[in-house]
Amino acid sequence: MKRLENKVAVVYGDGNIGSAIAKAFAREGAKVFLTGRTSAKLKAIAEDISSKDGSIQTAVLDALDEQAVEKHMDETVRAAGKIDISFNAIGIPQKGIQGIALTDLSVESFLLPITTYMQSHFITSKAAGRRMTVQGHGVIIMQTPDAGRKSPPFVGGMVSAWAAMEGLCRSLSVEYGQKGVRSVCLLTTGIPETSLIEEVWQIQGKAHGITFEQFHSFMEDMTHRKLLTRLKELTDTAVFAASEEGSALTGTVVNLTAGMIIV
Repeated sequence: MKRLENKVAVVYGDGNIGSAIAKAFAREGAKVFLTGRTSAKLKAIAEDISSKDGSIQTAVLDALDEQAVEKHMDETVRAAGKIDISFNAIGIPQKGIQGIALTDLSVESFLLPITTYMQSHFITSKAAGRRMTVQGHGVIIMQTPDAGRKSPPFVGGMVSAWAAMEGLCRSLSVEYGQKGVRSVCLLTTGIPETSLIEEVWQIQGKAHGITFEQFHSFMEDMTHRKLLTRLKELTDTAVFAASEEGSALTGTVVNLTAGMIIV
């Protein structure tokens, strides 16, 4: 039996991580409801999942719009009868946010990632949590990079945004764990297979006065195994956390940084 057989998962975000999570959940038997901003991306992901006999439905959705998220969640529950897993994988471009010293950063640029990530994660967690408490089960999963813990320079408001996400994860668990609702945060390094990391590495390399390749090597050297988190490692762990095997995980951070962060 597949590990997520008969599970219903909503995934927010059609980028590299959202796509990989949707495919992993579908491969393990979940009925996946994937949302994102780009219809062409959603169509390509759905075709790939369907070609492998996975269950997938997509919808163009702004995960910052509470009414749209609530409407989509209602439609999902009507179609599938429940919601077992919520995974928010939204992201925003980092130009104008990272690579700038804090004293040179505008208030708007500093606050943008904080308000964007926290608004979206609160909206989607709230939508899932309300249905999950009625059911008596469910898991809300989110992912944060290592910068939220080690606070490197020139990352702007991203450090505060990721730290706040971990705080939200704990708050959800302490309030709803007794009602069967779990919340789990997956802590990774930068993931080389994602296009966002290519953008960030370029920005950070320039800010530190080194090349893209030098910055990449610097980041790898900070791990014990000299290798950054791989996308498959994230998706494999997300499947575990969403499955019955991960039922004891809640209000916690699963550390996938290979020693970069010690918690």
